[in-house]
Amino acid sequence: MNPVLFDTLICTDGRLLAVATLNGEARLNALDLPMIRALHAQLDLWSQDQRIACVILRGAGNKAFCAGGDVRSLRAALIENPQPCPHPLASSYFAEEYALDYCIHTFAKPLIVWGHGIVMGGGLGLLVGASHRILTPASRIAMPEITIGLYPDVGASWFLPRLPARLGLFLALSGVGLNAVDALHANLADHILAQDAYPALLEGLAALHWRADPRQHHEQISALISAMETDVPLPGQLMRHFDTLRRMMQHGSLDQVCDGILQADFDDPWLQQAQRGLAQGCPTTAALSWEIFRRSQGLSLAQALRMELILSVNICARPDFSEGVRALLVDKDRQPRWCRQREQIDHDWIDSHFISPWSAAQHPLAQLGNTP
Repeated sequence: MNPVLFDTLICTDGRLLAVATLNGEARLNALDLPMIRALHAQLDLWSQDQRIACVILRGAGNKAFCAGGDVRSLRAALIENPQPCPHPLASSYFAEEYALDYCIHTFAKPLIVWGHGIVMGGGLGLLVGASHRILTPASRIAMPEITIGLYPDVGASWFLPRLPARLGLFLALSGVGLNAVDALHANLADHILAQDAYPALLEGLAALHWRADPRQHHEQISALISAMETDVPLPGQLMRHFDTLRRMMQHGSLDQVCDGILQADFDDPWLQQAQRGLAQGCPTTAALSWEIFRRSQGLSLAQALRMELILSVNICARPDFSEGVRALLVDKDRQPRWCRQREQIDHDWIDSHFISPWSAAQHPLAQLGNTP
């Protein structure tokens, strides 16, 4: 089975629409290495093809755009074939995933993501970098890495700190889900279209008379999608609780922020869900998320992704990631045994996650952002 399905549609004026479909419906289009490699290679080809006016990325099926990385397969490889840090598969998987994310962020042509259904973790990494990010009322977004002992990666160390009032840190600490309206408020998406609007979107794009200047193609697509939007009666949680979250997240230390969330007497189900996410989540992930926000100030996207690769291979060499995936996705007992509790975490433990196993020149993403 092809990991990604590729197709082109002829427009009225002879240009082409390129469509990539993540082809893993049974596993909610979770990203594995063959999928990452196929998509990146095809995007490189389409970027050079003058006939391609724009690219559309979507997921197979009706449940998910992409539920994240294929962490179950990664965990299995880590257990079956232990290696010194950096584990070869972990290094390859995360380096190539982050390079794909960077490709999408910097893609010169319009790149539309149809983010219907579940959009989590690695799926959000694909969505956020697109030029036109479309959700539907059924879209559900989250960075739930705290539940598996990882941390919000795929460029989240760059885009989450850009949310106002440290809301990105709240999402990292809680793993709480967002709906489509929340995503618009958080600048994680641009448009909400009806769930059944995808065929009409393709038809509208195919009917466009693309302007001679490719720089104007983005504007044409934005105008088309905006004309298709309708009012979406979804209650947004982020803006509803903005003042509460802002006050909680402005405390001066991680312990104060965590205590403020965990000790609050919430009567709102969404806030209660966030509270449970922090209470049950990996304490090291929470501490790493706090430190990532401190260290990421002023970093470019390429620098942030290089930092994330160091973190990810180091985390794979420690027990919490494998244990978190076991508890949530393998045995599904939801009883992870984290290697350290909050009171056992010190600066040396967190700092050790940021020590690169490579020299600067040998870093797999050393050239990211440096090519013409």
